[in-house]
Amino acid sequence: MSDTLRVAIVGMGIGRVQARGFIQHARSEVAALCDLDRARMQAVADEYQITPAFFTDYRELCRSPEIDAIYIGTPNQFHVPVGLEAVRNGKHVLMTKPLADALEPARTMVAEAEAAGVVNMMSLTGRFNPNTQYLGQLIARGELGRVYYARSRSVRRSGIPSWSPGFVMAGGGAWRDMGVHMLDAAWWLMGRPTPVSVTGVSGAEFGPRGQGYWEYAAPSESIREAFAADDYAGGFVRFAGGAGLQIESFWASHQLDEAAIDLFGTEAGARLDPFSAREGIEAIRILRTVDGAPCDTSVRMPRGPDTWERIAAHFTACILDGVACAAPLRHGLIVQQMLEALLLSAAEGAEVRLAAL
Repeated sequence: MSDTLRVAIVGMGIGRVQARGFIQHARSEVAALCDLDRARMQAVADEYQITPAFFTDYRELCRSPEIDAIYIGTPNQFHVPVGLEAVRNGKHVLMTKPLADALEPARTMVAEAEAAGVVNMMSLTGRFNPNTQYLGQLIARGELGRVYYARSRSVRRSGIPSWSPGFVMAGGGAWRDMGVHMLDAAWWLMGRPTPVSVTGVSGAEFGPRGQGYWEYAAPSESIREAFAADDYAGGFVRFAGGAGLQIESFWASHQLDEAAIDLFGTEAGARLDPFSAREGIEAIRILRTVDGAPCDTSVRMPRGPDTWERIAAHFTACILDGVACAAPLRHGLIVQQMLEALLLSAAEGAEVRLAAL
């Protein structure tokens, strides 16, 4: 392999944003784009002033000797088919969340990626956000003591994505869209404890009625009729050792917009916005008791690499420098297990016990 990582981007939705992270990195390049719509690829190439190869068939892309690694930014149900084709052709894989649209395909994906010996990584914007990374460093140093409980929530007032049928059909939904971010970031900050049980509720209170769509827009009749996913989900995850996590994800609600993680530690607590990246915003608050009095600290993150740049830089370092991957697909598998358990619990009205993966 050369000193420059040659990356292909599959899917011009979220892939367009991740492409920027690779383009801005000194040791990587976007060598190819893959999408069913050639015009979308051309628009991305024009936006970034690059001249990548274009592919409309991901199988052909995965066979190309001119590509080292593939970013998969397709709808959920296509993550595993594209990922399997990539690792079977010896390509390193970076995949947007969630790992799959169900647990069994996720198991297959992880098994084959690990057997292939390639770098396999989840692209997790909540985990790699500068705010989350900063707080994670404080926790690793013991600033919060033992984190024994957490609350994590993403609440939208009117935010059902209406631009793609894949979001509102089975396999999509608020829980696999935003819930996965909030679950993964909180789980990572807690030290990735082993989940042992999940209980939850979920449903669709707005989407099928044509309400709660992005920026209050009226959905097409086809989107409304196809609605077969959750527009809200909430529940509780119990971990080995006694720690617990309360988790919520709402695409639509009669509540204020919010994205927050609260951590309860033995020495301090913290509140975090895992998505804010604006310089000067107080996105982290640390709460302590010092000499018998409450003492709170607000953190304003300075300007630096954004989330997409951090993901691209880490993936590149894993491949070119042999750095240990901080977000392997196996982490995505454990998160998928918790995701699916909550939906199963909601459907059955009972707690779901989890087996070790």
